[in-house]
Amino acid sequence: MATAVKIDKKKKKPEVTDQIQKIRIRVAAYEHKILDASVKQIVDTALRYDGIVEGPIPLPTEIKKYTVNRGAFVHKNAREQFEMRIHKRLIDIQNPSPKIIEHLTTLNLPSGVNIDVKMI
Repeated sequence: MATAVKIDKKKKKPEVTDQIQKIRIRVAAYEHKILDASVKQIVDTALRYDGIVEGPIPLPTEIKKYTVNRGAFVHKNAREQFEMRIHKRLIDIQNPSPKIIEHLTTLNLPSGVNIDVKMI
């Protein structure tokens, strides 16, 4: 969280006040259709309560590849390849109000969607 420091002229002591200036949400999922539906739900919630939304910004798809032998003993050169694709999106919400934060925490999203929230 970003902190702002105010100096009171009468007391000459700095006061620390917490201000959230931006919420950065990273959303990841294996299926892009479920990911896009959940991102749309997040953006609609933020816009409903007068939030300034940047995104969704598509991030590079992470591809994990696995190679497996087909036969354990006889056919050593026969192999299968499998891959998992992880699709990612980034959403920034500028100057979020407490209403936006409250409604984003109570949002019902489908299973298989991973969400990381950072308050900057």
